[in-house]
Amino acid sequence: MAVDKAVAAPSSSSPSPLYRFQRVVLGWDYLRLVRESGNRKDRNESTSKLKRVKNTFKDVEEYLGIFEPLLFEEVKAQIVQGNDDEDKSDWQKGAIASCNETDGFHRVSLAVLDDFRGEVSENDLLLLSKSKFQEGIAPDAYAFALVEHRGGRETLAVRTFVAGEVKRLDTAEPEPSQRLLKMLAIFKATESFLWILKICSLSTIIREYVALHSISSLPFRGLILSAGEKPDNDEDRSWNVPRPLMDNLKNNLNQSQVEAIHAGLSRRIFVLIQGPPGTGKTQTILGLLSAVLHSSPGRVQSKGGLSAVKRMPELQIEEKYCHWKKASPWLSGANPRDLIMPIDGDDGFYPTGNELKPEIVNSNRKYRVHVLVCAPSNSALDEIVLRLLHTGIHDENGHIYNPKIVRIGLKPHHSVQAVSMDYLVEQKRAGVDRTGVGKHGSGGAADRDRIRASILDEAAIVFSTLSFSGSAHFSRMNRVFDVVIIDEAAQAVGDPIQLPATVISSTAEHFGYGTSLFKRFQEAGFPVHMLKTQYRMHPEISIFPSKEFYGGSLEDGETVKRVRPWHSHRCFGPFYFFDIDGAETQPSGSGSWVNEAEIEFIVLMYHKLATYYPELRASPQVAVITPYSYQVKLLREHFRATFGEQSNQIVDINTVDGFQGREKDIAIFSCVRANTGKGIGFVSDFRRMNVGLTRAKSSVL
Repeated sequence: MAVDKAVAAPSSSSPSPLYRFQRVVLGWDYLRLVRESGNRKDRNESTSKLKRVKNTFKDVEEYLGIFEPLLFEEVKAQIVQGNDDEDKSDWQKGAIASCNETDGFHRVSLAVLDDFRGEVSENDLLLLSKSKFQEGIAPDAYAFALVEHRGGRETLAVRTFVAGEVKRLDTAEPEPSQRLLKMLAIFKATESFLWILKICSLSTIIREYVALHSISSLPFRGLILSAGEKPDNDEDRSWNVPRPLMDNLKNNLNQSQVEAIHAGLSRRIFVLIQGPPGTGKTQTILGLLSAVLHSSPGRVQSKGGLSAVKRMPELQIEEKYCHWKKASPWLSGANPRDLIMPIDGDDGFYPTGNELKPEIVNSNRKYRVHVLVCAPSNSALDEIVLRLLHTGIHDENGHIYNPKIVRIGLKPHHSVQAVSMDYLVEQKRAGVDRTGVGKHGSGGAADRDRIRASILDEAAIVFSTLSFSGSAHFSRMNRVFDVVIIDEAAQAVGDPIQLPATVISSTAEHFGYGTSLFKRFQEAGFPVHMLKTQYRMHPEISIFPSKEFYGGSLEDGETVKRVRPWHSHRCFGPFYFFDIDGAETQPSGSGSWVNEAEIEFIVLMYHKLATYYPELRASPQVAVITPYSYQVKLLREHFRATFGEQSNQIVDINTVDGFQGREKDIAIFSCVRANTGKGIGFVSDFRRMNVGLTRAKSSVL
């Protein structure tokens, strides 16, 4: 199988993927990117060699040859969008403190104000320029820079590439540029001044790029390329579920959910589970976690099947020592596993105040399974974590308990704070201070890293966004993951009929870059297990999406036929349309749309609902959703002006994309656009329409 040289380990003859990525991006001409984005002719010339994503690929070389150029198109779109962002930063003045050349890059230390230094983070993309960009005046010296780290007080360490601009990915050789040569002269002149503009963060796209180039080292790369797999005998499962637990799952789940769990316990490396709206994807995930954590994995006992995935090459003695050192942190200080003394029976790992019992490990359990659960966003991740904290999972005897979990990543919701990584690290550090263990240690970053690694190793389930799962935190773990569950994988548990992954570049989208692995496998004929019973929507709501998007295969649960008090009103039934005589407008400098007539009507409609049915004001049962972010902004302003500052706690106003995976009793859908030319913008995307119409339990208005 052909392997792209850029994938191999870094050396003088084969650079690492990150090295290649930075050479390409940092050499780009910012003004050319902006010009191409607004000029169809220039854009067509720059994208003429792009190829459409296929369902199957003959080898790694073809896979990378198609995906890598599309990923770079997405990077370009993110850069240009950063230029158009309403909240973009202002130009800041800086000075060259020092400049050193390493591996073809120039590392520059910038003297900046502390306020600006606090606004930037590692892997932020900056634009450095001899002078400010002004309308009609283009400077002759400017270049991109990538933030490496925030140095000492009022300093910023960045990486630049001024050897030339890479215009051909097949050779990746830089072509000389006068613009970059002039920037090099500025870098070498210590204490010279320049202007700095923050463009965007490249953290996520860098992780995606490194992941893309890791395909050649994956044991199941053949499956990713071919999207095909020989099915194993269903009876010969890789996981043997204890009978009491299996009986409990069958009693609490419907047939399609149980079948999905059986599929998840099979020998297949990839399992696709499609969950239409309201069919209980999260409940299925919790059931799958119960089964996986308390079953006997066949691959631990057998030599075939998935054991091949786990098998690693024999390590050299130096590498073994490094692994031993990581696995034995007490060799270089206190053992982080022993740092906390129990206080009142709670070691800080379990959320206090719930009635669920901690796990009692069965003495017959010979293998501790390690599971990673991922979701595409922080809010989607917290929905799963919160459900697990509230309901728990089942052990091998069918009893409910709370497993050890950790939620790693940014912006955890306050309701899951007790299991967030930062909180647990501080709890363990506080335990160290109380017991006096490790007081002679550094107490700095190294200690925090060891504690994080111990928490990740000890947790039965680790929750992370897809992006954060590519962070350095996971490289310090001593235990690998046995199972990975990806929620909303169409964006593997997911639904390709709901929203796909967010792709900013319309060019990359046109060539299929937004096609998820889930959808590609499905279209290639890979088996998909579908959840069929929906427990959310009134039948009058579910009938259209079932017929239009799922071939009429959705079944209504027994509880969804409930009649609500407002159904008796002729305007507030389960499914109603309102014809508003208004027009959409596009605010100056914005790519979004707004319809003020709709906003006024929605405010009036909610006022009538809340007046006639006061129970709707007692709890947040109403949502207003719309495809456009500017419409969301104005809706929130009007609701605050009409109903007060507390209105955001009663009415949830968000975009369709921001509301996927959530539900409310009543969903007011603001389409914004409808005209004689039949142009409805975002709503014309059937996936966005599907999500928008399936958020309500009792009424869509």
